[in-house]
Amino acid sequence: MFKVAGIHPGAGRKEIQLNPFKWFGGGGPGGGATVLLVQSAIQSKQAINLLEVVSEGEIEGFPSAAGLTKGTEAYNKAALKDIFLSSTPIVRPSADPSNITEADFNFKGIKFEPRFGTSDQTFIKAISDIQNEEAVGVKVTNASPVTRTITESNIDAIRVTIRFDALVAINEKDGKNIGTSVDVFIKITENNGTVSLFNKNTDSDGPTILPSSLFGALFFNLTNNSEFTIRGKSRNSYSRDFLIPIKDDASFPIQVTVGRDSADSTSERITDTFSWSSFTKIIDEQRPYPDIAHLYLRFDAEQFPTIPDRMYRIRGVKVKIPHNATVDQTNGRLTYSGTFNGTLTTTKHWTSDPAWILFDLLTNSRFGLGDHITETQLDKFAFFSASVYCSELVDDGDGGQEPRFSCNVVLQTRQDAFKTVMSLSSVMRGMTFWSAGSLTLTQDRPTDPSYLFNLSNVTAEGFVYSGTSLKTRSTVVSVSYFDMANQELNFETVEDTTAKTKYGIIHKKITGFACTSRNQARRLGRFILFEEQNATETINFATGLAEGVVVRPGQVIEVSDPVKAGVRRGGRISSATTNTVTVDNTSETDLDATNSPTLSVIMPDGTVSTKNVDSISGAVITLASGENFQMKDASGNLVNTAPNSNSVWILENTTLQTTQWRVVGITEDKDNYAVTATSYIEGKYAFIEDGSPLPVRNITVLNELVDPPGGVTVTEEFFVENDKARTRLNLDFNHNTQASGYEIQYRVDDGNFTTIRTQNSDLELLDSLQGRYEFRIFSLNSIFEPSAEPAVFTFDALGKTALPGDVKNLRIEPISDQFVRLRFDKSVDPDVIHGGNVVVRSSNLTSGATFTNAVDVIPALPGAINETIVPNIVNGTYILKFRDDGGRLSPGDASITMLQTVPNTLPKLTVLEDREDQDSPPFQGTKVDCFFSDDVNGLVLGSLVTLDDESDFDAIADFDFIGAVDITGGSYEFANTLDLGGKQPLRLRRHFVTQGFYPNDLIDRRTANVDTWTDFDAATAFNVGASLLVATTNLDPDLSVSATYGQSGTTITITKTSHGYSVGDFVVIDFTAGSATDGNYKIASVPSSSTFTVTSTTSATISSGTSCTYGANFTQFNPFVNGSYVARGFKFRCEMDSDDPAQSIEIDQLGYTAEIESRTETSLGNAGASTGGFIASGTSTKSVTFTNSFFVGQSGTSIAANSVLPSIGITIENAQQGDFFALSNISSTGFDIDVKNSSGNNVDRNFKYAATGFGRGS
Repeated sequence: MFKVAGIHPGAGRKEIQLNPFKWFGGGGPGGGATVLLVQSAIQSKQAINLLEVVSEGEIEGFPSAAGLTKGTEAYNKAALKDIFLSSTPIVRPSADPSNITEADFNFKGIKFEPRFGTSDQTFIKAISDIQNEEAVGVKVTNASPVTRTITESNIDAIRVTIRFDALVAINEKDGKNIGTSVDVFIKITENNGTVSLFNKNTDSDGPTILPSSLFGALFFNLTNNSEFTIRGKSRNSYSRDFLIPIKDDASFPIQVTVGRDSADSTSERITDTFSWSSFTKIIDEQRPYPDIAHLYLRFDAEQFPTIPDRMYRIRGVKVKIPHNATVDQTNGRLTYSGTFNGTLTTTKHWTSDPAWILFDLLTNSRFGLGDHITETQLDKFAFFSASVYCSELVDDGDGGQEPRFSCNVVLQTRQDAFKTVMSLSSVMRGMTFWSAGSLTLTQDRPTDPSYLFNLSNVTAEGFVYSGTSLKTRSTVVSVSYFDMANQELNFETVEDTTAKTKYGIIHKKITGFACTSRNQARRLGRFILFEEQNATETINFATGLAEGVVVRPGQVIEVSDPVKAGVRRGGRISSATTNTVTVDNTSETDLDATNSPTLSVIMPDGTVSTKNVDSISGAVITLASGENFQMKDASGNLVNTAPNSNSVWILENTTLQTTQWRVVGITEDKDNYAVTATSYIEGKYAFIEDGSPLPVRNITVLNELVDPPGGVTVTEEFFVENDKARTRLNLDFNHNTQASGYEIQYRVDDGNFTTIRTQNSDLELLDSLQGRYEFRIFSLNSIFEPSAEPAVFTFDALGKTALPGDVKNLRIEPISDQFVRLRFDKSVDPDVIHGGNVVVRSSNLTSGATFTNAVDVIPALPGAINETIVPNIVNGTYILKFRDDGGRLSPGDASITMLQTVPNTLPKLTVLEDREDQDSPPFQGTKVDCFFSDDVNGLVLGSLVTLDDESDFDAIADFDFIGAVDITGGSYEFANTLDLGGKQPLRLRRHFVTQGFYPNDLIDRRTANVDTWTDFDAATAFNVGASLLVATTNLDPDLSVSATYGQSGTTITITKTSHGYSVGDFVVIDFTAGSATDGNYKIASVPSSSTFTVTSTTSATISSGTSCTYGANFTQFNPFVNGSYVARGFKFRCEMDSDDPAQSIEIDQLGYTAEIESRTETSLGNAGASTGGFIASGTSTKSVTFTNSFFVGQSGTSIAANSVLPSIGITIENAQQGDFFALSNISSTGFDIDVKNSSGNNVDRNFKYAATGFGRGS
């Protein structure tokens, strides 16, 4: 089935005021055809007469009538199989074209006569005039006449058709239908203002009226003016025509107005509304319309409610074809025999070949570009080559074959010539362009490369590549085509299932221009999918004049780009013979003579010659035996020719080939030409048409796997960053010049691998851990594929687990009886200096002291120091260790023993020496999560397991140590509080000896033969500690104050006027009433001088005013360091802890020595003394109060009350002979003195005193 292939006339041809027919869908009511309506009386039957333009130019005719003689009745009947009215063929498709009977017709009253567009064709006798009807369809009322404008000046008459839906009235008496009448008028207004009015009142001398007879139809004669009054009765629709003559000298354009003279009916009994349905322009002449294919068609109007759509199936415009071509009558393709000599046939033939249809459009002066382009300006050989490719038969997908490209199209709209040419070119994947003064045609078809490019014949910028976005690449394409079987547009959808799965549905809809084959549409869709998914890369480069004038759009070029290929295999020829080439640069060129190499060169005539290579020696490439470079001479014969020096060469083999590109654009830019090309894949055509596999083309060695690197080394080091010591592993290896990067995998102690990609040949791993590091190092090629095997290396790292070095050169310098200075060498370990510590412990042992049986004498010091001042322990041992920032201690002890390094120049009073470990039984104070163990004869931490948890007592080896050590810690509070009786300076010196141990590694618990023991000492337990704490008060430690309290939630408020306590003080509270829990509380707030609050661990509501008592306020427990304290009362506590449930702490010695310094006080500065310190004794007993009180003893200490009274010396200033004094009532706060004369009477004398005792009360 074929459609017209040509260009039809538009409305602009004045002599033919006909619109072109529209293929399968045009020419509806009032459309592009000339229509004649035939009508009888008020109930007459109408016929439709059409004069239809089919095509501009000669056409072949109707395919169903092929083989029959044109102009015969048999031909005309057979042709009716190809004419469709409202999509129905006039003659059934099954009818025998040579014997069509009346039963084969789908419609009645058909008359048909065609003309095929020859220059000498005759006119159609059935047409005596030309009529072109135009629809109006507007209601006419008395107030609203309807006007239309006619511009065509060659018309001779106008037929006006009005239509009544019904014309009837209802008799008021009997209700029967009766007739009625309506007066109408028609007015012609010329451009110059002349008006011609036609109505019932028109003068009898009015305009001449044309005869009303046409085709036997009956028209109203307008000479009878009464005809403008329509009378009658019709309950159905009723039409009436008026034929209006047009004067020969009428001034155009003219306006035709149809109006109503009668008043509009307002009665429901009368129906007389009408509308102006159409008007017909009539030309009174007969024409053959040479070179225009047209036809006459007549059919009964009663078979259609409106003028039907018309469709024509034809073999279209005839075109010139090559002299050696023959039209395949089954499909319109061309077949060729012999050699094309560049000439075309003088007679024209119909064909579906898009190449020669385009050629005809470009050269036809009637409807194409022939006024601008001649045949001599077209490259006929390019059109011939395209035609051969178009006409080749391919699989049609239904078991048969069809031409690769067929063009079946109707060009019926005026549009830009370039767009039309490009549309026709696209049918065959072609493109037209000007070249060397002629218009040539290129086509996307299998093409041999015609030029070579490498970095030697492009500008310094080299080759620039770009690609399309993944989001714009279609995965589904729908192509619309005209389905000849269904006579409508249809869609063929193809999809790339792989791309759709990967990128989702990206749908593109396109029009298959001139396509009537489903399989041609499918091939078009597959082509678009292939291009968008595979040929997505574009190359741009600039080249010189010599290359720019040779390369043309559509050509395929080869590019050897070392950046893309990975190696250089192209350049300039230094010298050449017909079978050897000496290349320009061997040091940077990969001349590989393996894997079937070929050598391509550009010959002197600009063609490419490619030959097999036999050998390569140095810079000389020798062709295979019997092969020579060749090009055509003037006669077209191939002759052996050497390439020119400085020409271009490219070496290929099966492992590395050039990239191929199709040129799509060339732009001249000053002295250079800018070339744009898209990727060319030579195997895509077979893949698109029959699914043949795509050949593999190796265009780069960058995707070849490269060897792993060598020379792998790993080192470990410490470094300091932001004053913090860190470790790192430094991995180094030799750089592989073929690698674009490296993939490094590593793991520690058989854990999971961590992967890092880098372009460097080294790597730093920060904060390395202790353990075995396993490294696997792959080299990456250009597409980041790893080498087949890695370089493997293992390294045992210490991380920061290595113990710091020991403290060295420990020295001691006495400062006073209270402090000494320790000096030592600064640590050399970064993790001690930065973030680490110096741990200083002391023991009261002068022999056998170790780090584990010593306790911290001061808090840990920064690791960067090399000296410190510590309390004087008088007799004992200082032990130092370095500790790194991970808590690891140096392995060895640095110790120094001190024996009374400072002389005791002043007497001291030992108030109390308390040794909790020497009590009987030992450690009688309050124990929390600790106990005294007979096994170690010391105070130790408790267990997490209780006896209640044990089910088998016989299995318990040691009741002291059941289960794991309680690592939450424990505490011991001394049995007694020290009370000095008043606030005094007190020097405290601790007795504190501890050691860590493993409870489950005691000698008594070892069951193996002693001869098998490898050591007698248990492992050293470092993850334990103990500290001695002291809390003080200035009040009587045994104080008990009565108060009241109340509780809301967890807040307990104590009320006592002028309590004097502060936030942070600790106080023991006895809740004598209510439900609050007794205990030692920390004061949380002091809302007023009469209240303070504490926080309970349980919530309750207790009314205010409930009774309680509380004791003295103590400070919190602070670290106990040897030194002086000022307070009245002292409480002591030992806290124990462990970080390892297998390790415990043992307290062997626990206690303190409390001493008070001696002091001498004189009267100088006494509040009762005068200047110079003299006090008047008066004439009676004088009481003197010390400036500061003395300690004179206190129960609960080693010094009984008032057992160490101060000694007092008196000096009398103005004594007389015989004077004496007597002292009495000596106490901690003062004394009485009586100064008497020789008669024993008190006399007033000035005296001074000096009191020596202990302590300094406040």
